[in-house]
Amino acid sequence: MFEFVRKHTRILQFVLVLLIFPSFVLFGIQGYSGLTEGGNATVATVGSRKIKQAELDAAHRRQVDMLRQQMPGIDVALFDTPQMKRNTLDGLVREQVMLAAAEKAGYVTTDDRLLREYMTDRQFDTFRRPDGSLNVQALEQALNAQGLTKQGYDQLKREELMMRQVQGGMVNTVVAPSTAVASAMDALFQQREVQLQRFDTKDYLSKVNPTDADLEAYYKNPAHAAEFQLPEKADVEYVVLDLETIKKGINVPEDELKKYYSENEKNYTTAEERRASHILIKAPSSMPAAERTQARAKADALLAELTKAPASFADVARKNSQDSSTAATGGDADLFIARGDTEKAYEDALFALKKPGELSPVVETKDGFFILQLKATRGGEKRPYESVRADIEQQRKNQLAQAEYAKAAADFGNVVYEQSDSLKPAVDKFKLELRTAKGVTRLPQQDASGPLGSKKLLDAIFNAEALRNKRNTEAVETAPNTLVSARVVNYQPAATPPLAEVKSRVREKVVAQQAAALARKEGEARLAELQKAPATDLGTPTKVVSRAQAQDVPRPVVDAVLKVPTVPAVEGVSLDDEGYVVAKVTKVLGRDPSTADAARASSSYAQAWASAEAQAYYAALKSRFKVEVHTPAAASAPTK
Repeated sequence: MFEFVRKHTRILQFVLVLLIFPSFVLFGIQGYSGLTEGGNATVATVGSRKIKQAELDAAHRRQVDMLRQQMPGIDVALFDTPQMKRNTLDGLVREQVMLAAAEKAGYVTTDDRLLREYMTDRQFDTFRRPDGSLNVQALEQALNAQGLTKQGYDQLKREELMMRQVQGGMVNTVVAPSTAVASAMDALFQQREVQLQRFDTKDYLSKVNPTDADLEAYYKNPAHAAEFQLPEKADVEYVVLDLETIKKGINVPEDELKKYYSENEKNYTTAEERRASHILIKAPSSMPAAERTQARAKADALLAELTKAPASFADVARKNSQDSSTAATGGDADLFIARGDTEKAYEDALFALKKPGELSPVVETKDGFFILQLKATRGGEKRPYESVRADIEQQRKNQLAQAEYAKAAADFGNVVYEQSDSLKPAVDKFKLELRTAKGVTRLPQQDASGPLGSKKLLDAIFNAEALRNKRNTEAVETAPNTLVSARVVNYQPAATPPLAEVKSRVREKVVAQQAAALARKEGEARLAELQKAPATDLGTPTKVVSRAQAQDVPRPVVDAVLKVPTVPAVEGVSLDDEGYVVAKVTKVLGRDPSTADAARASSSYAQAWASAEAQAYYAALKSRFKVEVHTPAAASAPTK
């Protein structure tokens, strides 16, 4: 774990920036307190600074919106929970504590320090020019696109750097004592030679025979009630309004399809490409005018020579072309060129040629003077209307359905709400299919797909009012361009079936429980014998185990044998329902050579030590600045 954190520190820092820092970008750390009166309830205090409900709501809303943008398909309801809001509140509190500590210590961020951050932080690489200077204009444009200003962002970066200084002095100077490192590394990587005697529950199943009284006692024990409880279920009917439904009612006239085809012919025409040989007489624009005139004259002379003997183009190119990449091949670059692939003057001359072998006039470009000879053409064919008609019709239906859906969605929501005792009005108005499903549960089934795989819809179905009054749910967006409303037809609350119906399952549980108890009893008896004579051989093969190389030894057993201070020693370890293990430790060996080297392990330990001290320091700061956190109230502006 330490190695993972060490390798991915940069990524983790970026994630923290994404999840915490944007909460304050629009409003500023001090800017929340003037929000609406409805959010005036105080949810936390840091000294005299009060964090209001409205501030928490705004920060949480921004975090959820950011997550929605990064992962469009995610169900944001997963983040709109009391625990997630508490995490947001903890982030706000931490910011305030760190700022208070920075101000108390007199930390400031100078202009030079801020500039150095922009010049060295990799997240600003795209805003640096080739000479290394900061492209302030590009940075401002990027910030403006997010509704931010450079001045406001500078202030946030200053505060961020101040907060870094608060813990940096402690975290960056931690030195883990060598004795502590050695002890910790031994605990992590030391090996032990052991013998094991197992008392597995499965070997005792045939030795127990529970009575009916045992079964009844287990069944009636409140601790076991959930093992047999049947989940609540509902039979529902539902309707789906989506683009496919809208498209079924759309017919596109043939004339409109043909008009669309004629207006968008380029979409159904393959791009024309041309291949040519050329001769270049170099004359860059920086060349003196007299020399450019000489170069032009040479090109004109070559063109005159080629006009008399076009078939000699390759020989003339090999002898005279100053394009080092094509001269040896007689001017042929073996490349097809489409419009937009090269300089306009060259391109215009190339596409003006009509047939292979034809020569162009002398073409002036930024590199010099070219003479082209067309070698081949390809592309430029238009697909006939009949071959693309189906695609055009589908595309037009999609366009029209998208526009129609936007209007129908609002009407759909109104109909299922205003006539909430039945879905038939929605079925009739929008020509929808009334679908049914039996045994729907509150949580999506593992293989559920479509609307009934949406937790948002299931939450609406199992809403108390929907269950009590069997009214339509609100229109729920279960996927892009998909609205669903459902209605409970029959509801079965969660219930525990009679003992007679689950007796076989109860017996399995009791048999396993009694077998585990018997295995544990015999294992403990064997342990007591060995503790009187610890040198006794268990009669089983020895194994060398460590935390890194547990072999097939259960983790609780590995932990137990690595804790014994002296050898030989015996330990008993309960594996709960799986049984019991008696372990005899015969030798203490050195550290496992397959584990990380000592230097790396020490570094990881020092990082863990630093993290622990940072947490302790933050706890002390919270106490110093008298932090009080109240249970967050429900957000006044719930996330949609």
